Amino acid sequence: MATKMKALPPASVELTADKITELYMHYCLENHKKPESVYLFCKQHGMVEKEFYQFFTSIDSLEKRVFVSFHNLAVNLINQSGEVHGLGFQEKLLTYYFTLFEIFTANRSYVVFALKEDKNRLSGMLKLKEFRNSFKAFVHQISDGYLKTRSERIRKAQQDALEEGAWIQLLLTLKFWLDDESVGFEKTDLYIEKSIRATFDLIDTTPLESVIDFGKFLIKEKMK
Repeated sequence: MATKMKALPPASVELTADKITELYMHYCLENHKKPESVYLFCKQHGMVEKEFYQFFTSIDSLEKRVFVSFHNLAVNLINQSGEVHGLGFQEKLLTYYFTLFEIFTANRSYVVFALKEDKNRLSGMLKLKEFRNSFKAFVHQISDGYLKTRSERIRKAQQDALEEGAWIQLLLTLKFWLDDESVGFEKTDLYIEKSIRATFDLIDTTPLESVIDFGKFLIKEKMK
């Protein structure tokens, strides 16, 4: 997504969910706050409310869309490149992380605005609710066949734990990246590679529930 854009003149550009999302991001950065209402947002960008409601039900629903858009872009770029064909679960997840955080870096000003400056941590997590659902569905897809347990009941429980654990790890990585002051965010690249490899080593030797409990503890400490 671009980082600079002027207000949209009437009927000059075909409106899409992605275009409205982009306009929303720029509004937040230029005004240091999210739009107070759908009416004011539409008025500034030369569209009528009816056009907005073809894609979103509210400003809050639009806000949640942003991180889903980042996720979808990462998945599409990976699929188009063909990089993940023939790779295992761990390598696919690594490829996704590196692609996603390149997108985060390209849109860092917005991500910082949306998450780091939000004193209400619960509010910050709500912004990621739909992203969480999309991410866990992606992990479910790329981890197909990773768990070898014969029991369907046990395998389902382990799969749920695996997806939740992956989400916790992503949150920890996001927090690390937000605080990273290294040139080119080189430390984040190292963190991604080492943390994912360490996590898979841990999963191979430790019950998933223990990994998740430890991850939840780290989330509470890191988010303070």
